Amino acid sequence: MSPSRKTASKATSRAERTQRSNPQLTPVMACDTAFRVVARRYLGDLTANHQATCRGDPEALHQMRIALTRLRTAISFFSPMVADPERTRIRDELKWLQTQLGAVRDLDVAIERLKEVNNQAHLTPNYRAWKGRRADSHRLLAGALRSIRYRRLVKSISGWIEDGPWSIKEGRQPRQRRTSPIAAYSVRKLARWQETLLKKSRKLQIMSAKKRHRLRLLNKKLCYSIEFFSGLFSDKQSSRQQVALKYLRKAQKSLGQLNDDARSEMLAAAAGRDGVRLSVPHLGRGHQKRLIRTARAAYRKLAALKSVEIPNPRLG
Repeated sequence: MSPSRKTASKATSRAERTQRSNPQLTPVMACDTAFRVVARRYLGDLTANHQATCRGDPEALHQMRIALTRLRTAISFFSPMVADPERTRIRDELKWLQTQLGAVRDLDVAIERLKEVNNQAHLTPNYRAWKGRRADSHRLLAGALRSIRYRRLVKSISGWIEDGPWSIKEGRQPRQRRTSPIAAYSVRKLARWQETLLKKSRKLQIMSAKKRHRLRLLNKKLCYSIEFFSGLFSDKQSSRQQVALKYLRKAQKSLGQLNDDARSEMLAAAAGRDGVRLSVPHLGRGHQKRLIRTARAAYRKLAALKSVEIPNPRLG
């Protein structure tokens, strides 16, 4: 066999192995199989960004945090069939990791905002103070990511995904939940999550920053969940989902900017208590009101669309 054919053969073999280890979701796939496919994917994304995050790469940290949020969303989405004594411990440990990553990510966002409003920000004492705060926080994060606790978490969640107690639960109802087709289950779950999101969004204008943050998390969970299952439905239904995602992402962007503003203020206040003076550019009341109006308009359009309530998944 020629060298070029050998190379092509190896590349094909690698592609086949990847496809086997990370199969595509299908409408008739059992829920337990679908959960493993989705959870493996995002656990893999999480660990793939581990080393670069330890070295201080902000983008790797961001991607690691996204993968973790997606993994936590998958566990929440499949909660009826993966409920077991291990799940609570797993969720607590993932929340611990989210807190570690979030502490540094919040500082990265604050620093980026400073650079956006002032292209000479890196020359200012305030910028250097923020960078110093980030360096201190990253040292703590790197220690957490290199800890036995982190290694045990990755190992235990990998084992739990594959054959945790949830996967062998006896009884008709647990077996029925695990083996039901993912398309039918996802229709019901997505509809319930959308209904909850829209109901909560009606009070957006009078929400506190903390409640807006919770709404943002629910919005993000719905976005990610629609993305998980985008290939399960007919072309027409998928098109409507894409429109729904457009409105959800528009609301997410506005809520994210509001949350970044609140988080930066909290970080500056915490630094002040430690004797470090930090200041951040503030959105201003007018800008905040515009962001809230934008999010509310997106939710009104989503409510009119009702795109997540899909009656007939494609089963063939």
